[in-house]
Amino acid sequence: MTMLNRRQRNIARAGGRAAVLVFFVTFLAFPFYWMLITTFKTTNDLHDTSHNPYLFNDPPTLEHLRVLFEDTQFVQWLLNTGFVGLAVVAITLLLAVPAGYALARMTGAWGQTLGIAIFLTYLVPPTILFIPFARIIAVLGLQDSLWSLVLVYPSFTVPFCTWLLMGFFKAIPRDLEDAAMMDGLSRFGAFVRVVMPVSVSGILTAIIFAFTLVTQEFVYGVTFITSSSSYTVSVGVPTFLVRGDVYFWGSMMAACLIASVPIAIIYNLFVDRFVAGFTVGAVK
Repeated sequence: MTMLNRRQRNIARAGGRAAVLVFFVTFLAFPFYWMLITTFKTTNDLHDTSHNPYLFNDPPTLEHLRVLFEDTQFVQWLLNTGFVGLAVVAITLLLAVPAGYALARMTGAWGQTLGIAIFLTYLVPPTILFIPFARIIAVLGLQDSLWSLVLVYPSFTVPFCTWLLMGFFKAIPRDLEDAAMMDGLSRFGAFVRVVMPVSVSGILTAIIFAFTLVTQEFVYGVTFITSSSSYTVSVGVPTFLVRGDVYFWGSMMAACLIASVPIAIIYNLFVDRFVAGFTVGAVK
């Protein structure tokens, strides 16, 4: 009876873990399934309340993709988003990596206090900042230019990534740098040749978050950009696919699916390093 009860408990545990796993996989995958099925559904199938919304009641169609690629400048918006994202990520790393390292190595309570103060600037609403930023953009003559977004977006990516990297650098023992400097390296040399290779997980985490923040930003994009050829995806899609009270749901879901799949793939390819970037400071 004991062996039987133990086997039953093991089966129950395995079944419970499988049920929890299936629930979370379904919960996380459902948005992608919804975008996919909506992309290929006919307009009549989408709007008919008597149809099952989770299945194809009419044959699939490519009309929504045709509208997206032929009636809008979606490809150009993707290129604009990629350009702005890569430029902002480069600027963010250039500023956040040394700032996070300096704050992590600062002795006393000043480092923690300054780190919290920098992170609080990330929490300032864009609706408050876009007015002074608009003045700066006007003075520099960058209206309706992607460079205006490259200039403005680091205002929220740099504080967040600095705070993120500061916690990661604190988890790296100082002994590694001391040993490197005893071997003849300078402080900067120890940082580049010792700290940076160990910090790949944290830096990758900062890159993913900075790029994600850029791709989903809307307020600055719609404020500083006026020509449709310079829109990013987050601005162009709702601007051109929402006309009054008419929503082009199929084309909108197609745009969301195409824009989100690459980011989802990046998350999955580097998920181990991504998780390590968050959990490295939890255990010394």
